[in-house]
Amino acid sequence: MIDAALLLPKILARVGNDRELTSMAAKIAWKRAAGEGLRQHALPLRLEKKTLVVAVADALWQKQLQSMSAELVFRINKLLRGEVVASIEFRIDPAALRARASASKSRRTEKFAQPLPANVISSAADIDDPDLREKFMRAAQNCIARRDDVQSQRQR
Repeated sequence: MIDAALLLPKILARVGNDRELTSMAAKIAWKRAAGEGLRQHALPLRLEKKTLVVAVADALWQKQLQSMSAELVFRINKLLRGEVVASIEFRIDPAALRARASASKSRRTEKFAQPLPANVISSAADIDDPDLREKFMRAAQNCIARRDDVQSQRQR
């Protein structure tokens, strides 16, 4: 499987100075550079000139991430293979984070729109960790969807 983040420099080279695509690439690179732990507490909003604007929940997160900004800028630019981001501005915007969380939650519930088989639900119920249980159910749903797609293609 190809890591999409590795394609970002090639995409940026082809699109030139397209602000919207450059902003999108910077946001994708932010997610990769920030890592799983920070992604939950900070949301890249846009790229203004060479400043990446990132929403954070409160002043504590703003201060903490500000102290890490030089490292994050370095990681982002390394991923993008160029100086796309010169600085990061952390803005306190808990509403943006709540909106992302609710959108993410609705996407998760949409994924389980088709009911899972009883044996999968029963097996999932034995998993104590809620995150692991959700990942298990998502993996099962994806596997079932893939199987159904293969079967429908064979019937054509």
